[in-house]
Amino acid sequence: MAEIPPTETLTSVEHQDSTDQPNPSVSPAPPSAVGINLPEKRKREVEPEPEPSADKPKHPLWKTSLCSYFRRSGELCSHGETCRYAHGEDELRPRPDNTWDPTSERAKKMAKTNEQDEAVEEGGVMMTEALEEDGEESSSGLSKCIVNLPMKWSSDNFRPFLNEKGIVFKSAKKKKGMIVGFVTFESAEQSKTAVEKLDGQTVGNNRTLKVSDVIQRPFEKNSKAALPEKPSPDNDDENDSLLSSDSASKARSARDAVTPLAHMSYSDQLEHKKNSLAQILKRLTRNARKACPNGISLPEWILKAREIGGLPCKLEGIIESPLVNGYRNKCEFSVGNSLQGKHTVGFLLGNFREGVTAVEEPVDCPNVSRIACKYAAVFQEFLQQSSLPIWNRLNNSGFWRQLTVREGRQPCQIDADNAESSISEVMLMVQVCTLGSDEGKVKEELHRLAQAFSAGSTAESPPLPLTTLVIQDHTGISNAAPSDAPLRYIFLHRGGDCGLEIADDVAEPRIHDHISNLRFSISPSAFFQVNTLAAERLYSLAGDWADLGPDTLLFDVCCGTGTIGLTLAHRVGMVVGIEMNASAVSDAERNAEANGIKNCRFVCGKAEDVIGSLMKEYLSLPEKQDESRETSENNESEVNSSEENINSVDGVVGTEHSSVVNHVNGHAVNGCSKDEAKLEKDSISQSSSNPIQQFKNVVAIVDPPRVGLHPTVIKVLRTQSRLRRLVYISCNPESLVANAIELCTPSPDKSEKGNNKNNRGWRNMSAAGLARHRSKSMPESEPFKPVKAMAVDLFPHTPHCELVMLLER
Repeated sequence: MAEIPPTETLTSVEHQDSTDQPNPSVSPAPPSAVGINLPEKRKREVEPEPEPSADKPKHPLWKTSLCSYFRRSGELCSHGETCRYAHGEDELRPRPDNTWDPTSERAKKMAKTNEQDEAVEEGGVMMTEALEEDGEESSSGLSKCIVNLPMKWSSDNFRPFLNEKGIVFKSAKKKKGMIVGFVTFESAEQSKTAVEKLDGQTVGNNRTLKVSDVIQRPFEKNSKAALPEKPSPDNDDENDSLLSSDSASKARSARDAVTPLAHMSYSDQLEHKKNSLAQILKRLTRNARKACPNGISLPEWILKAREIGGLPCKLEGIIESPLVNGYRNKCEFSVGNSLQGKHTVGFLLGNFREGVTAVEEPVDCPNVSRIACKYAAVFQEFLQQSSLPIWNRLNNSGFWRQLTVREGRQPCQIDADNAESSISEVMLMVQVCTLGSDEGKVKEELHRLAQAFSAGSTAESPPLPLTTLVIQDHTGISNAAPSDAPLRYIFLHRGGDCGLEIADDVAEPRIHDHISNLRFSISPSAFFQVNTLAAERLYSLAGDWADLGPDTLLFDVCCGTGTIGLTLAHRVGMVVGIEMNASAVSDAERNAEANGIKNCRFVCGKAEDVIGSLMKEYLSLPEKQDESRETSENNESEVNSSEENINSVDGVVGTEHSSVVNHVNGHAVNGCSKDEAKLEKDSISQSSSNPIQQFKNVVAIVDPPRVGLHPTVIKVLRTQSRLRRLVYISCNPESLVANAIELCTPSPDKSEKGNNKNNRGWRNMSAAGLARHRSKSMPESEPFKPVKAMAVDLFPHTPHCELVMLLER
C-alpha cells in the first residue's frame, strides 16, 4: 500500500467547523478507509447559486440554515448575496416543517422554553406558599398560576401586561426572580376568559405562557398520615398554602431531586459521569479550533484530537469515592412547607425560580448521614409547636429559615458499613431572621430549641455527638448568607449531662476534621470539601501531576482554608495561597500553625487583584533582586522611617494585601493584610538577612468556584513565562472548558480587541463563546496545552463530579 503523506499544517480558516450543519444540496463525502489516517480536508468550495428570480420558485430550503462560515467567523462568505444560507438571525427563515435551524438563537430559546413546559407538565408548579398582600387570601377556583413569565418582571410589570391583554382581574402578584405569577378573579367568567387569552401566548423572548389552576390547601384538610401527633390549634392560619392542581400526585421525592442517580449502581454512575465529561471535553477541542486566530497554525493537540475521539487530551478515568453513602460532612436543610402543608425541614423539590417551594424530608437520601437526618427531624418536630413563623420565600418574611449540620471526623480508618462511628463532633447552625420579631419571644424560643437539640441527641443510643449550636441572623432574600453574617447566639456543650449552654465569651465556635493526617479547624461559614475522604485522593492526584519537589514554588489560587496547599506543603519549598475571604485566610493561617507548617504564606485579596504583584515578587530575575536588595540595605534608615516602604522586604515590593512577611528557614510564612498589622523594625532587619529563595520549578494549582477563573487571572497565568505547569481542579467542567480555551489558544499576531463591532449578542453567549471572544485580545504569550485529565467522584448519587486537568507548555 502506498504511504500516505503526513498531514500538512493547516490554519484555522482551512478547517470546516465540526458542528456545522450539512449542506442539504451536497451529498456527504465518502467515509475514510478503515485503518488509514487521511489528512484533514480543506474547506470545500461550493458553486454559488444565483438568487431565484420572480418567475422561478425558491428552493424549499432557501436561507433556512445559517451559513457555516458565518457561524465560525461572523463574516460574509465569498458567495456574497447569492449565498443560499442566512448570514444572521434576521435573514433566517423557518423550514418547511415550521422548525428552525437548531444552531440559531431562536431555536435554542424555543428548546429551553419547551424543556420548562415539559417540567411543568411532569411535576406541576409545586408552590406551597401564598403570595399575600394586606391579609388578602386566594379564593379556591378563582385563582390561576401563570408560568413562564420573564424572571425580571415584578407585580408592577405583570399587572400592565394583563391590562394590555384585556384581562379583568381582582389581584395580580409576581415576584422578581421567578417565572410564576398569580392572578385572582372575581368570577368564573373572568377566569375562563383569561385562560382563553393567555394560555399558549408568547411573551418576552418567545416564552410560551401556561395557565395552571391554584387551589388552597390548609394543613388540617390533608391526609391523616401527614398530620403531626399533636397538631397546634392555630395550624389552619399558619399553614395555608398554594399548590397547582394535581401537583402532589406528580411531585418528585427529595431523593429524586437531590440524588437523581441513586437508582443506578455505583459502577454505572461512574461510567455515566465519565461519558458525560468526555462529551464536555470535546467542546474544548471544537471551541479552541474556532478560537484560533486566522493565519495561525492550529496547535498540535487539536490536530491529534481526532486520534482520541475528539478529546483535547486523554481522559484517564474516574477515581471513585471511598465512601459512597452518608459521605457529606455538611448538609443545608431548607425550612418550608411540604406538599401536604406541613412545616418541614429537608430539601426543595425543584428550582425556586420555576415556582417550586415545596420541601420534603431527607429520608432515603443516600448522601446524607443518619446523624444529619436525625437533627433535621428534631428541628422539624420543634417547628410544629413554635410560635414563630417559618420563612416565606415569596413574601420574604418569617423567622425560621435553614438548618446546617456540619460533622467532624476522627483520623481513623473509615468503615464503609459504619461510617458514622468516626463522627466525633457536630456543629448545628440555625439561620433565622429576627427583623420585626419580639426580642423576649426570640430569646425564649432559641433556648427551647437548644433544649430540644440536646434532648434529641441524648435520646439516641449511643448518644449523637453535639458540640455547638450557632444561631445565625440573616435578613437577605436568599438563604445564602455572607460569611460575615452575625452569629446572634452560641450554645456550647460543656460535657456531662448538662446539655447546651449559652456562651457569650466565644468569638467563633469550631469543629475539626482531618485530611492526610492534618487537623483542620472549621468555622461555621468556612468552605471545606463535603467529602473528606475523596478530597484526600483529589489533593494527592493534584500533587502528583504538579511534579512537586523541594525546589518548587507552589501557587495555590482560590485556596479557601488552605487545604490543598497545607496537604502538599511537605512536598514543596514554598506555598503561596490566595483567597478573597478574610475568614478563610484566618482559618488557613490557624491550620498552618496548628500543624507546625512553616513554609506557607496566605494572602487575602481577590486573585485578579493580587496575583500579578505576587508573581512579580517571587518570579523576578535573580540579578534584579540582588540589585534591589543592595539598594534596600543602603537605605535601611529610609525603610524604617517611611510608612510607604512598609511593604518592602529585601527590596522586593509586596502588595497591599500582604504587608507582613515573617521568614522562617528562608521561607515566607503567613502573609496578613496591611490593615491587621505593621512591619516592625526588627522584622525588616531579620528579613534582610534571609532573602526570598529562588525556585527552579514554579507550579500553580487552581481550584476556582463554579464560575471559573477571572479573565485577569487567566492573562497573568498565560503571560508569566516561568510558570510551565498548571493543575486545574474544577467542580464545574463547563467553566474549565471556557478557561482552557483562553489558556490553550495561540495568541493572535495582532490583538483583535474591539474589532467586532457587530457583536450585539454577547450577553446571550455561552461561557465558551465568551472565552473565544476574549481569546482574540490575549497578549502575545506561549499557550498551554492539555496533557491529561482525570475525574474524581466527590459526589456519589449526583451528576456532579470534580475534574482535574494538567496543562503544560
